[in-house]
Amino acid sequence: MIGHKLLSALAVLSIALQGCMGSTNSILGGSEDLEVPEWEIGDWWLFTFTTPEFYDDSARLVVATVDEEEDGTAYMLGISSEEEARRHAVLNHNPFLGRITHSTLGVFENGFEQSVLSFPLSSNSWTFTLFDVDWEARSTLEGERAYVTATGSDGGILTYTYDKSVGFITSFVRKDSDGLELLRITLAQSGSEHEGEVHFMRGKDLLSKDYENNGPNGDVEDSFLVQEHPNDGSWDEMIYLMDASAGGGGSSITFTLRDHTSSSVLERFWGPGSSESGTLGTIPSPSGEYTLTASFTGQTELSIMIAGGIGYSWSL
Repeated sequence: MIGHKLLSALAVLSIALQGCMGSTNSILGGSEDLEVPEWEIGDWWLFTFTTPEFYDDSARLVVATVDEEEDGTAYMLGISSEEEARRHAVLNHNPFLGRITHSTLGVFENGFEQSVLSFPLSSNSWTFTLFDVDWEARSTLEGERAYVTATGSDGGILTYTYDKSVGFITSFVRKDSDGLELLRITLAQSGSEHEGEVHFMRGKDLLSKDYENNGPNGDVEDSFLVQEHPNDGSWDEMIYLMDASAGGGGSSITFTLRDHTSSSVLERFWGPGSSESGTLGTIPSPSGEYTLTASFTGQTELSIMIAGGIGYSWSL
């Protein structure tokens, strides 16, 4: 009789222990898969962007629409400042702008969806293409966060974190094969119900040149062809970002950009000791060939980036 009661007690204890074992992962801090979040119009995230070539800048990314694409399968992520939308179009360093898919928060590169995050997020691996580089990614879960490390075909490394509590990434770092940090994106704040204008500038690189002169004088001439966007037609404008520096003494820079009719669309001059950094501006964008000419005297440096842009705006 005692043996029968003992066996019954052991059976009950075994069942209880099995129940405890079933919850071991949660007790010890294990993680369940993270499902893709559902964004709403007006959700926003304020990020700081850091690059070695340019000063830090901040941008508030805002969900402008939730029904992009013909079948409504993507969000549109824009910027709350038109100037910042232009800056990001010419710098082209922010992959998380424009269309973002509902199913994986996938970004688009060269017209194709790329799963920078592979939902449902778990301790798994996958591949995608970004910055014209192929990446092999692996994620590790800790609570409501997923930590991702991706190795690039060029030897570079991406490390980034997704946080369920904000429904987006909280950090994103890109390094080259030598360990040099090329880009750092850091979340500062997030929220919902943004009110005001939201902008997106669809851009395409047209020109990127760096000039340096240490001699008595030097002249350069570069030409580039401006064609329409393959899907969206004519550019609304051309956006330029410029840095320039002229040393002391007789140092100077004379810069001119002309269109195919030889009309001057942009002219600048920097005299001895003058400089500027991060100057952003726009010029009209008819199709055709453009010619850049510059004359340098003394110790001088000039960097210019030009992109074609098509602008979109929403009022929330």
